[in-house]
Amino acid sequence: MPPGRDRKPSYDKTPAAALDYELAQEMAAALGRLGRRLERALQALAQFDAADVADPDVRRRERSALLAEAGDALWLFVVQREACGLRDTRQLMRDYRVPPEVQYRMGISASRGPGVTKGAPMTR
Repeated sequence: MPPGRDRKPSYDKTPAAALDYELAQEMAAALGRLGRRLERALQALAQFDAADVADPDVRRRERSALLAEAGDALWLFVVQREACGLRDTRQLMRDYRVPPEVQYRMGISASRGPGVTKGAPMTR
């Protein structure tokens, strides 16, 4: 090791740096988990669309539930990306091939109505 170089990684030099490192690790892990959740939701929707469901009422109800799940997964992923500093969602929509129907449902909860997300009520 060259003289004057510390063997400790930079995140281990101060408690604040160690905390920043841990937070960055958790944010990245959460981003990965939410990305995989979005992928699964989009795959389930695509598989359902490819399947032959004879009953139109069943098809509408099940597809609506899959769209809601995909919209929720997309919303959570976009929020986590923004928390990580990744603000442009256009590339995300292209990379994940997010259908417009899912994009329109992003953040909308059918049980609470348009414009209201799941979880605690929003205050303005």
